Amino acid sequence: MTTDAPDRRSQLAAFLKARRARVTPEQVGMAPGLRRRTPGLRREEVAQLAGVGVTWYTWLEQGRAINASEQVLSAIARTLHLDLAEESHLFRLAGLRPAAPDSPECATQPQVQAILDALDPLPAAISTARYDILRWNAAYESIFPGATLTDAYRRNSLWAAAVVPSCCSAFVNRDEELPRMIAVLRSSYGDHVGDPEWEQFIADLIAASEDFAKLWAQQDVALQSARLKVFRHGSVGEMRMTATNLQVVGMPTARMVVYTPNDEESRLRIAHLQANPGLPMVDHTH
Repeated sequence: MTTDAPDRRSQLAAFLKARRARVTPEQVGMAPGLRRRTPGLRREEVAQLAGVGVTWYTWLEQGRAINASEQVLSAIARTLHLDLAEESHLFRLAGLRPAAPDSPECATQPQVQAILDALDPLPAAISTARYDILRWNAAYESIFPGATLTDAYRRNSLWAAAVVPSCCSAFVNRDEELPRMIAVLRSSYGDHVGDPEWEQFIADLIAASEDFAKLWAQQDVALQSARLKVFRHGSVGEMRMTATNLQVVGMPTARMVVYTPNDEESRLRIAHLQANPGLPMVDHTH
């Protein structure tokens, strides 16, 4: 490892333990055996399959300050059946893939706001890897007022999704998408272990949301992808939209999120919200 940061080592240890517990002996061609007291593989089995020393691997899982090469980590990743997102997370926790620095001023340039405004009537916003909302257009604000009208510290789409329970959330498919959002956050967190702002944000979410605390402890990681988001608005009802993430040059960890309606009814409801703020949509078919 290229860093001696205790926080990063402890996160690496926790991630390895969680992934090891997920792999069964049968998945790696081993007999299940009897009287296994731990779920998944044993430490010595991972070490044997990856071609590393048992003591060295044990120290790695104990968070000790030892060095790990890309070749060794790749062997461990294969043994633990890690996907691309998980392997990338493993490497970042080990300090072998440093994050590219952001240029925060890129997101605040007037040209960025002009692009967001030009995308109207499609809701669009600039969001950080931590889901902080930096800039947005009028369409986004009309659909997600709860995410933009709060103070800057809580102007965060994950906070809005996690803290409000399913029964009262505007996020209709929350139970499906919240685990995914948290897994994406965990992937980005690999670059920010020990960062006071990140650590405080996660600690606050754990304290504010039992759902977040439970899902965060699962150590799942995922990469950003286009996802279906279903929202409920008091004035117009449900809107089904696909969230597409676009890279912002100069901010490798930020993205422009653009929402496109999945059907004509959703498109009409978005248009009504913008033209008639706060007024319910009247069904003229009856």
